[in-house]
Amino acid sequence: MQRLPGLDLLRALAIVAVICTHSWLVGGMGNGFGWIESYGWMGVDLFFVLSGYLIGHQLFVRYERSGRLDLKAFYRQRAYRILPAYLVVVAIYFAAPGLREQPVIQPLWQFLTFTMNLFVDQRVPHAFSSAWSLCVEEYFYLLFPLAILVLAPRIRARRVVVVMASLMLLGMAWRGFAWSQSAAPADGGVWEMDIWRYMQLVYYPTYARLDGLMCGVALAMLSVYRQPLWQRLQRNANALAILGIIVVGFAAWIFRDTLTFAAFVFGFPMLSIGLALLVASAASPTGLLGKTRVPGVAWIAGASYSIYLTHKASLKIAVRYLPASLNHRGIVTFLCCVLVAVGIAALLHYLVERSFLRLRDRRKRSVALVPAAEVGGAVQE
Repeated sequence: MQRLPGLDLLRALAIVAVICTHSWLVGGMGNGFGWIESYGWMGVDLFFVLSGYLIGHQLFVRYERSGRLDLKAFYRQRAYRILPAYLVVVAIYFAAPGLREQPVIQPLWQFLTFTMNLFVDQRVPHAFSSAWSLCVEEYFYLLFPLAILVLAPRIRARRVVVVMASLMLLGMAWRGFAWSQSAAPADGGVWEMDIWRYMQLVYYPTYARLDGLMCGVALAMLSVYRQPLWQRLQRNANALAILGIIVVGFAAWIFRDTLTFAAFVFGFPMLSIGLALLVASAASPTGLLGKTRVPGVAWIAGASYSIYLTHKASLKIAVRYLPASLNHRGIVTFLCCVLVAVGIAALLHYLVERSFLRLRDRRKRSVALVPAAEVGGAVQE
């Protein structure tokens, strides 16, 4: 799969949205930007859909061509791509507590086992909490190739769809159960749930956040096993984009109150379906998203993993040392801090991330699993 500018655009938008939703670290973005601060977290779900689509496409194509998967090669490539930059950031968080955006941090063993999205008291803000989404993706990378082999020797689209739909339904059932067990009547008899319980039971756990990954895998299934239908969809890329925007807008309306039963159960599937429509549109070279070229977008997309890893601590460091004349200035303060954050991320990207990618490319086998342009979620091959 060649590099697709439309997917780079979505990836860049996703990381920008995530940074905006964490603008509270520098005092917010100022008047007029409340909507992106409130809904920027959806960028993470966009990363999930991208991961499901691109990693799913990669593995389905490989299996169709050879009838097998080289698990060792796949896991090695994932390790080279993800672990070096991640472990450097984890080491900095534990070696230099003064650089953390929050004083409290979870035990090191949870970061090393990618379980820091579990077993945590969300009533206390934690440093490097954004790594929760890496936990979701890491277990997807670990288990998804094994699931393909379980469904072998012949993968049937219907069977895979049943498995994916079952996982999404189980996630909906769990979130509904979590709401029913944790919500309590407040004044006026309205049932409400504390935000910390929501984060602990619904927002962070891997088993509750599979909707985006499954929708991405569904796109991969279409692109590999239902090519005539996929090609028809690609020819109607702009219609897909419009429909995706409508569905995402409806999901945002559901999430206007995050702690309702409707948001718990139906919000994430609706959001993931809308984002999947946008990804399908962006994957088409004939649609508006696929043809859009914005200077700097490709670099932001390529460095998005390093930006994601470092942006929270970087924003906090930047605002701490900003000149008084630039502090408490709303969007001006935010943009200054973002520039610092991008600069710090660039150091990680060039010194660690790309160095290990070059090392991986030198050591990988003669038959590569995937070209360097195939990208997953917040991380890039």
